[in-house]
Amino acid sequence: MVVLTANERRALELLEERTRPVPRGATVQRENDTTGEMFILRTGMMMSSVLLVDGSRQILRFHFAGDMIAVSGLAYREASETISALSDCVVCPFERSAFAAVLADHPRLAALIIVCNQVERAALTDRLAVLGRTSAKARVAAILIDLRNRMRMLDAGISTSFALGLTQEEIGDATGLTAVHVNRMLRQLEDEGMLAREAGRFTFTDERALERAANFVDRYAGLDLGWLPAGR
Repeated sequence: MVVLTANERRALELLEERTRPVPRGATVQRENDTTGEMFILRTGMMMSSVLLVDGSRQILRFHFAGDMIAVSGLAYREASETISALSDCVVCPFERSAFAAVLADHPRLAALIIVCNQVERAALTDRLAVLGRTSAKARVAAILIDLRNRMRMLDAGISTSFALGLTQEEIGDATGLTAVHVNRMLRQLEDEGMLAREAGRFTFTDERALERAANFVDRYAGLDLGWLPAGR
C-alpha cells in the first residue's frame, strides 16, 4: 500500500478540479477524433471500444471510478478508441500540460501511473489470450470475474454477489460473441453450479471452479512496489 503525501494528493485533486456530467450512452471521445483532453472518471462506469471494418464493435476495456481514461492522447494526435458511458457518469477533464506538470513535480505519482498502465496491459494481454485460445464459456467466465474484482476494489462490501449493469450484447462485444451465445454460456455456467442469476444480480456459487474455467489470473495481486521513488 502506498500512502500519498499531502502534496501528491493535492496534485491529483488539481486534475479533478473541473467536472463534466456524461449521461448513459453519451461519448466523451470518438475513435480517430483529434485528441486533447484526458479524463479521470469520478463516478459511473464507461467502456473503451473500436469499430471494426464489418461494422461490429469490440469492447476493449471497462472503466470504473478512479480510472484515468483517454491516456492514449499522450502518444497520438488522433484517438485510438471510442470512450462512452455505460451509466450516468461524472468525468474530470484535464489538459496534457496539467498532466505533464504532475509528472515533472511528482516522480512517485508518475511511477504509480506507469504501474497502473502495466497492470492494465497485463490484463489486456490475458484477455487477448482468452479471446484467441479459449472457449466461449471461458471468455464469459473471465469477464465476469474481472468485472466483479474491479467493482470490489471500489466497494469492499461486494463479495460473491453483485449487479453487473451490462447487457448481454455488451458482454458479447467484449468477448467476441453474439448476445444469444452469451446467454447460452451463462445458462451453462448456471447448470454447472458456478453461477446464479436473479433480477439482474450475479452470484458466484462456486468461485474456484469459475476461475478454473476462465483460466483466470488476478493481475491486481502480487504487485512489487518496493522500487518506487520517495514521495514529495
